[in-house]
Amino acid sequence: MLRPLLLLALLACAPCALAGGSTPLKTRNVVLLVSDGLRWQEIFTGADPLLLNEKNGGIWEEEAELKRTFWRDDVNERRKALFPFLWTTIATHGQIFGNQLKGSVARVTNRFWFSYPGYNEMLSGHADPGIDSNEFGPNPNVTVFEWLNGQPEFKGQVSVFATWATFKDIFNVSRSHLPLQVGWDPPYKGEVGPREALMNQLYRTTTQLENTDVYDSFLQVPLIDSFAKAQPRVLFVGYGETDNWGHMGRYDLILHAAHSFDQYVEQLWNTLQALPQYRDQTTFILTADHGRGSGPVEWKEHGVEEQGSDNIWIAVMGPDTAPLGERTHSGEVHQAQIAATIAALLGKDYPAAVPAAAPPIREVIGPGH
Repeated sequence: MLRPLLLLALLACAPCALAGGSTPLKTRNVVLLVSDGLRWQEIFTGADPLLLNEKNGGIWEEEAELKRTFWRDDVNERRKALFPFLWTTIATHGQIFGNQLKGSVARVTNRFWFSYPGYNEMLSGHADPGIDSNEFGPNPNVTVFEWLNGQPEFKGQVSVFATWATFKDIFNVSRSHLPLQVGWDPPYKGEVGPREALMNQLYRTTTQLENTDVYDSFLQVPLIDSFAKAQPRVLFVGYGETDNWGHMGRYDLILHAAHSFDQYVEQLWNTLQALPQYRDQTTFILTADHGRGSGPVEWKEHGVEEQGSDNIWIAVMGPDTAPLGERTHSGEVHQAQIAATIAALLGKDYPAAVPAAAPPIREVIGPGH
């Protein structure tokens, strides 16, 4: 009699347990991808007509050719021409925040509105008023990547690829010991074949546009190659050209770099979906570290003197993110929430360990998490 009674008791308790619990998360891996200084205006409205000329946009390309490539009269078609993967795949199967024209706002919370403070906020989960320069030096704050690397199940499974050498400081590599491929450091070590040797030679001999920032296309090659030897569960990828060309006043090259960013994201997504340890178990988070100014001049720069530089965008796609698409009237989300969102998708409570960190973006994680 005891066994039937015990079974009845367990069945009676089952609904209570299910009601108080939640569906297990499917995300096993998280990839954070950042296009430095890429404005929300281009993400949501495509090429800016005010800047498709030499006078305001500093373009060298034939205006008619640039318009043929990126201009469409319909705003939805125009943004899709610039970011086809973002708008046909990510926004369809995931969520994207930050279109202020539709009542969705994504902002930074730091008061400086440029790169190092933005990356610190994004990666540590909180703004640090002491970080007031891109030359600040080693980050005193532990990033969510370093924190996850300290967890037994993620130890040695966290990796960083980025064009900007300053990420050595942002991730405080001397303390975190995270594996980084950044800047102009040749990517292939030890014995290499002809292809890898050529890539190393290009890193060493190509004229540098920025001495701390390698070209996005150069970074993409070792990034894709890396999965043949290592399959990290937590990955950061940072591209820099959308910011560099902005500072140089070349709107035509911003558009080309932004379009290439979209292609790089698609290539990485397809690469990972072809691997069983990533397929349907991986969440992508896309964003920018800061916005930029607007109008015929201030689009070239960012910071507190360029109004609107605190406005960004955030996109998320993965197995635990409801396909709500472009968010409208969704209130405000913050850059500082990205760190906890990464951890929460992996089943970890980052704010419990770092009380200063902002909470995760609950809408992209699923009910009950």
